[in-house]
Amino acid sequence: MSVVFDSNSSGGAQAWREWPLVAAGLLALYVPTFYDLAGGLWQNDDHAHGPIILGVVVWLVWRERAALLAAPARAARGTGFALLVLGLLFYVVGRSQDINVLQVGSLVPVLAGVLLAMRGWTAVRALWFPLLFAVFLVPFPNVFVDAVTGSLKQNVSAVAESILYAAGYPIGRSGVMLTIGQYQMLVADACSGLNSMFSLSALGFLYLYLMQRKSVLHNALVVASILPIAFTANIIRVLALILVTYYFGDEAGQGFLHGAAGMVLVMAALILLLFFDAVLAKVIRPRSPA
Repeated sequence: MSVVFDSNSSGGAQAWREWPLVAAGLLALYVPTFYDLAGGLWQNDDHAHGPIILGVVVWLVWRERAALLAAPARAARGTGFALLVLGLLFYVVGRSQDINVLQVGSLVPVLAGVLLAMRGWTAVRALWFPLLFAVFLVPFPNVFVDAVTGSLKQNVSAVAESILYAAGYPIGRSGVMLTIGQYQMLVADACSGLNSMFSLSALGFLYLYLMQRKSVLHNALVVASILPIAFTANIIRVLALILVTYYFGDEAGQGFLHGAAGMVLVMAALILLLFFDAVLAKVIRPRSPA
C-alpha cells in the first residue's frame, strides 16, 4: 500500500526546486553506463539501435514536459521509494558485476520511483510511454539470444528454401546451410531476424503512440502484426542475399550488397507495417459519439 500526500503550493514549489538535484543524480548514475555502452556494446551491429532508442526516450520526455509540469502534486512516496530502492539495487548489482541487463534495466524503476515519490501517479501517467519505450534500451541476455536465435535460423532457412525451390531454383538445405547452384550459404546469427523483430517492435510502438489511433482493436492488431511482419521482412532479406549470390557471385553477396540487405529489411518491414495500418484504418473506423 502506498501513502499519498497532498502537496500545497509551497510544497509543490519546493518539489520543483528539487528537480535539478534529482536530474544531477540521474546523470551521475547513468552517464557512465551509457558512456561504457557507447564504447562497447553499442559498437556491435546487433545493438547499434541503442543510441537511437536513448535519443527517442529523451525526446519523448521533453515532448511530454507540459503534461508533466501540469500534473498535480500527490506524491505516492511509499510506492515511489520502494520502486526507487529496487531500481537502485538492480543498478548496483548490474554496475558492480557488469550485467548490462540489470544496469540498463534499472532505469525504468528508478525513473518511475522518482516520479511517484515527487509527483505521484499523475506524473507516471504523463510519462507512461517514455517509461515503456525505455524498456527497448535493455539488451537481451545471452541465454535468451542463444535460445531464440537457433530456432529462428532454422525457420528462416526452411522458408527460404521452400520458396526458391517452388520457384524452380536449384537449392538444397542441411540445417541452416543452404546450397544454391555452386554456392553454399550459412544462415548466420545476424540473419536470424531477432534484432529486426526487436527494432521493428520499437518502431511499431512509437508509430502507434504518435498516430494516436482511437480504436483499441486497430492498435491491438498492429501490435500483433509486428513480429510476423519482421519475420516476413527477414525472409525477403535472406532471399535477396541468396539471389544476389546466385546471379552475381559470392563476393557480391558478402560485400557491399550484404550491407545493403539490412536496408532492404528495414524498408520492407516498414512498408508492410504502414500498409497494414492503412488497411486497418479503412476497415476499422472509430465509432462516432451518438
